[in-house]
Amino acid sequence: AQQYLEDVCEKKRCVPFRKYTGCIGRTPQAKEFKMSQGRWPVKSAKILLGLLRNAESNAEFKNLDTENLTITHIQVSMAQQGRRRTFRAHGRVNAY
Repeated sequence: AQQYLEDVCEKKRCVPFRKYTGCIGRTPQAKEFKMSQGRWPVKSAKILLGLLRNAESNAEFKNLDTENLTITHIQVSMAQQGRRRTFRAHGRVNAY
């Protein structure tokens, strides 16, 4: 997983987009997954790499075998919605 994410950061391999495919360009790198559309989410890949390195260092601290670690569950929750506002005349601000 770490090698794949490093390749995504270097734009050598792409991440296939299966669900939200509107306005996503096609790339020949997606043929690896039998898809035609893919992108290189570098920011997300770096965050996931940091999480994997953190899990590996935690395993080393607990004297576990770092070569046989497996990822059993990953969950991404929706972020909290921001508060929208409308600017009115005379310096007033209302909720949208």
